[in-house]
Amino acid sequence: MAPVMKQKAYAQAGVDIDLGNRVKATLPQLLAATHRPEVLGKVGGFGGLFALNLKKYQRPVLVSSVDGVGTKLKIAFAMDRHDTIGQDLVNHCVNDIAVLGAEPLFFLDYLGTGKLEPKVFTDIIRGFAFACAENRCALIGGETAQMPGFYQPGEYDVSGTIVGVVDQGRMLDGKNMRRGDVVIGLESSGLHTNGYSLARKIFFEDLRLKPTSRVPELGGTIGAELLKVHVSYGLLTRAIIDKFNRGTRASWALKGMAHITGGGFVDNIPRVLPRNLDVVIRKGSWEMLPIFQLIAARGGVPEAELYQVFNMGIGMTLMVAADKADQVLRFIRKRGTRGWIIGEVVKGQGLARVE
Repeated sequence: MAPVMKQKAYAQAGVDIDLGNRVKATLPQLLAATHRPEVLGKVGGFGGLFALNLKKYQRPVLVSSVDGVGTKLKIAFAMDRHDTIGQDLVNHCVNDIAVLGAEPLFFLDYLGTGKLEPKVFTDIIRGFAFACAENRCALIGGETAQMPGFYQPGEYDVSGTIVGVVDQGRMLDGKNMRRGDVVIGLESSGLHTNGYSLARKIFFEDLRLKPTSRVPELGGTIGAELLKVHVSYGLLTRAIIDKFNRGTRASWALKGMAHITGGGFVDNIPRVLPRNLDVVIRKGSWEMLPIFQLIAARGGVPEAELYQVFNMGIGMTLMVAADKADQVLRFIRKRGTRGWIIGEVVKGQGLARVE
């Protein structure tokens, strides 16, 4: 009679190392699509290896960012859908370094959970890999932590770190921004990864909806709407830089960019403004998505706060020379992204306001 295998003590305590190893064995296939020639070593080492090609740059500057997706995770838990969260995280991080003109090089992820669920793990990592491949960014490593008793059953947390590079002479720093420049706004897909604590209160507490509730104005369920993937603007903005920022800095069309995340227009745009300039955003200058129309109409939130919490349908702002704005806008639209002139740069004190 075959001996009965006793469950290991650590697994009895809630941490199944063997299960973790079996699940992680699928990683090389998932990560293959994100490979870049600069990647060295193999998945699973103590550190990811990336040999930066210094010949491509005169003065390379590494640009890094780290982030999470906040309480958008609560929607993923409620809908039991986990394939979009990884994309959200990668795209958010790509956008954060794109505002400096940086090319993403590699990404690392962290996943913490109470009990490792193989399907959930695979869906999340597949999302990371898909977005990394779309952004031409290598997924070179990460950490998965099993911490029983630390998370509620069925819940987890994720964060990610991205590292990119930009030539110092090509970096967007806003220093050549001038009064009279215009602001182009690029359409978001929805809330992206910010404002979910307030959105959840509005929809699930105040309006008493469920994630599976169908909302006619949205053409589907509120849960599906809130899980729409955070748009990546990385490839588009680098294409704009390549086309319109040739020659000397004084001739550049694109002066600066701001990723509209937590803090909305009011807190994010000033991060890239010179101290003597303001930006005025004109309400009604773009086609607002139905989700934001619904929040504005039924959320009971003061209008000024809406523009500081949510992106209100604009995921990225570009500060552009006025005489080049129409050309840049045509270029954006030809590449399949909706954009509008939504404001202008004026004399001021490094602030942004919505009027």
